[in-house]
Amino acid sequence: MKKLLLIRHAKAVHDVDYTDFERPLKHSGTADAILMAERLNSEAISPQLLVTSPALRTLATADIFAEHLELPKPEEDVRIYDASQQTLLDIVNQFPDNRNFIGLVAHNPGIGQLLNYFTDDSQEMSPGAAALITFDVDEWRLISNNTGKLIWFSSPKDQ
Repeated sequence: MKKLLLIRHAKAVHDVDYTDFERPLKHSGTADAILMAERLNSEAISPQLLVTSPALRTLATADIFAEHLELPKPEEDVRIYDASQQTLLDIVNQFPDNRNFIGLVAHNPGIGQLLNYFTDDSQEMSPGAAALITFDVDEWRLISNNTGKLIWFSSPKDQ
């Protein structure tokens, strides 16, 4: 069985002083990322590895999750930045089979589309949201449309 944790980066600033790639997290985004990491920790949901976009807001979100879940430094994959659902699927299908639980930290709309593609569930992937999906397969390359089951979902908006 493979497990995938989809995480959308937390709230970022919208300021003309930054390029899109360089946008940092808002203070509230940092607080939301900490809240979500602690929520995952309390549910004993902890991937073996995080793979993230190298954009500042996603990397900062991934770093917060890695710190609070006591994970290794997140692996960066430039293809995740501004990725379509198909590109994200290609990345997931190439994950190493010796890892059964991986977290993917990415951007909308791709991350939300991927959740819907895998599970046919239309949860809104708001900033900071996380979704845990299980797949009854032994190889990442076998994951495709409607092969996953959403077993846990939360966002900073949840109380």
